Amino acid sequence: MLIGRFTERPYQDPSSGYFGATGRSIQDLSISNGEYDPQLGSELYNRYLDEQVAAEEAGFDAIMLNEHHSTPFCMGGTVNTEAAILARITDKVKIVINGNVLPIWDDPLWLAEELATIDMISKGRLVTGWVRGTGRESVAHNAPPPFNWERFQEAHDFIIKAWTTPGPFRWEGEHYDFRYVNPWMRPYQNPHPQIMIPGVVSKNTVKWSAEHRYPYLMLATRLEPTKASFDYYREVAHQSGYEAGPQHLGYLFKVHVDETEELAYETGKKFLDGPGNIFLEGSRGTASPVLQNLPGLTDRKNLLPTGEVGFVAASRGRNAADVARDNNANKPDPRNVRGAQTQATLADYDTQLENYTIISGTPKTVLPKIRHVLETLRPGTIFFWDGDGAMTHDDSMRSLRLMGSDVIPAVKEMAKELDLPGSFEIDTKTNEPYNPAPAIAEVAGGGA
Repeated sequence: MLIGRFTERPYQDPSSGYFGATGRSIQDLSISNGEYDPQLGSELYNRYLDEQVAAEEAGFDAIMLNEHHSTPFCMGGTVNTEAAILARITDKVKIVINGNVLPIWDDPLWLAEELATIDMISKGRLVTGWVRGTGRESVAHNAPPPFNWERFQEAHDFIIKAWTTPGPFRWEGEHYDFRYVNPWMRPYQNPHPQIMIPGVVSKNTVKWSAEHRYPYLMLATRLEPTKASFDYYREVAHQSGYEAGPQHLGYLFKVHVDETEELAYETGKKFLDGPGNIFLEGSRGTASPVLQNLPGLTDRKNLLPTGEVGFVAASRGRNAADVARDNNANKPDPRNVRGAQTQATLADYDTQLENYTIISGTPKTVLPKIRHVLETLRPGTIFFWDGDGAMTHDDSMRSLRLMGSDVIPAVKEMAKELDLPGSFEIDTKTNEPYNPAPAIAEVAGGGA
């Protein structure tokens, strides 16, 4: 099993007015960067980098970074910069980018160069993930929403070719044209870094991931809809001629460990504080329906079971009537609308503790809950989402120490007992034991 750590790296400013349980709500692209304090931002970036290094020292196999734009709840607008720094200041841990927003890149050749450079600096520790992004990213970077899915697929195909085909060559596509492709850097890993695709809503993305045999990472979704979504991946895999195993499935979930049950309970509440995050259930983030429902951005008739859960629908700007209509073939029934309204109600903290949306406690009480998640979903890759919301550096470091001493070793044993190999144990392309090819430089006898 691959065990990683994740945090959104929120912009934590208690004096901002939108920090804390009673703070003002945040709607997408509604806050001016005139409220941003670069000195505070500097402190936070360095704090989060220090915590990533501490995660490696604690024994995590991977550290995961994500990308969002023009929002206080995630400071990952230039995620590749963070990854490049971590490539140099860490030694063993996998650096997982989940992920770069492909459709907003007008120059995917530049992205191919950046990622190859990170892979070389880290000596082959990059895991690259790509996402389609939300309306926030499309508007903030002037990317055409109706072509989001097309641009995602073409940018992917172009980057893979740039990494694996000796240049120069031309590329004449539907959305990208290059007269000369010959990047003077190639990934350290041969033929390229492992690719992991994260998501929440779109069946199209799951189907595409399964057809490419890429591991699919579900992001902090409720257990039963996640299990059903993983079943869909397995179904597509079977249709594509192979059987998907734990190595093809990953899961991100919120886990905080602390020294006492009382301290864990109070610190876990901080997931719901800090700047409002529309992707963090129970937070005060507010989605803009206009931004999240941009034409062509998401196929509303092709949603995963996880995309039909109320708080996920709300994070995508869909109201109760939308959920009911999509679930009932455009034949709204008042009873279904009322049910969707109930479902869309954000779960409070205690409810989230009960339904495994948040796991918080001492190692003794956390480990059985983690085991329940593993038995239910059978993922070969997991990421613990921690250190978020209003959590302080001290909160993060206490959890990291206990993760290293008590949680990670026990979870590794669980994974062996439950037969949950990760994507660096079983090759997702062949379903054979993972045996990485030598680096390109080694294949070439030390040359380029």
